[in-house]
Order: sequence, then structure tokens, then C-alpha cells
Amino acid sequence: MTIKIILASSSPYRKELLKRLHLAFMTEPPDIEEQQKAGESVPDMVLRLAEEKARHIAKIYPEALIIGSDQAAECSGTVLGKPGNREIAKEQLAFISNKSLVFHTGLCVLNSETGKMESAVIDYSVTFRDLTEAEIDRYLDKEQPFNCAGSFKSEKFGISLVERMEGDDPTALIGLPLIRLCQMLRNQGISLP
Repeated sequence: MTIKIILASSSPYRKELLKRLHLAFMTEPPDIEEQQKAGESVPDMVLRLAEEKARHIAKIYPEALIIGSDQAAECSGTVLGKPGNREIAKEQLAFISNKSLVFHTGLCVLNSETGKMESAVIDYSVTFRDLTEAEIDRYLDKEQPFNCAGSFKSEKFGISLVERMEGDDPTALIGLPLIRLCQMLRNQGISLP
């Protein structure tokens, strides 16, 4: 099957993950508002945003497979976004110390030619050990995870903060659940591997 594959994202992490599948693809950042609606659960929000991203890019590419994804981290009912700076990152890490953080990742594959769409929410839970202020400072010095939800980056030094991780797909933690994505792409006629 020769159909364009478009990743509706500007995330370098999602791009690197998708490269693992050895598929030719392009990236196109979606221009949508990424806000939680009143009364909307976090899983519902990430699913809606993943679908909105795919639909937005489908308008630009009417004959393509569009991959949309969105992620939010939730701890004790509080949504933790990308901190943007050290001060907020430090607050987030102090807050999640000795707690579990659930990463909710919305995933959508939309065939813009046929209108066939499949979407899901994949969760991954990370339980943090009791973190000291000095440990948080050292982690922030080395990792600078200011563009990562919950100030946590598992791929490198962040793993030292963790007591336990649980979930069906470790790539969901990074923002693009490849196990489920492969299933969705096969359902659209893409041969993997």
C-alpha cells in the first residue's frame, strides 16, 4: 500500500519513536487549541485532542493516513503539563514524590481518503520514590525536562527517580504508543514489519 503517512505533531520524541517502524512519513504540526474543557476527564481530553489533531491535518492531506497523539500526566487528580521552566518543574517533582503519575496518551489513526478512524487511550503509570530536594535539583541540572509532561523524562536520567513503572506499552510513556499504533496501521493496510 502506498499512501502518505503524516504524523500530526511537532514533538521530536514522537518523531523519533515513529522512526523505529521504518516507515516513510512526514510531520505536520497541527494548529489547535490544547485545553481541557470544563468537566472533561483527562482520558477524554487526550482522546479528543488526538482526534482533533488528525482531523485538522486531514484537511491539508485529503489522501493520507494521519497519526494524531496527545498526552497528559495526572497525579492525585491534578493534571501536570509541560513545566516550561525550572521553578515549575521543581514544584511538579516535589508534588509527585512518593506518588504515582499516570500518563494518559490519546492515539488516533485517520484515513483522510476513506474517513476510517480508529482511536484509543493508552495509560502508563509511574510510581516515584521519595525524592529529596537535592535529588530533584541534580535531576533538573542534568536532564532539563522542561518540555516534558510532569517534568519526567524516562529515556535518560529520569529513570533514577522511579520506584516502579506499569503498563502495556512503554512507548506510551514517551507519547506515541507504538504497540497500539502498529495494530491501527495494520488495520489500515500497512504491512508491519
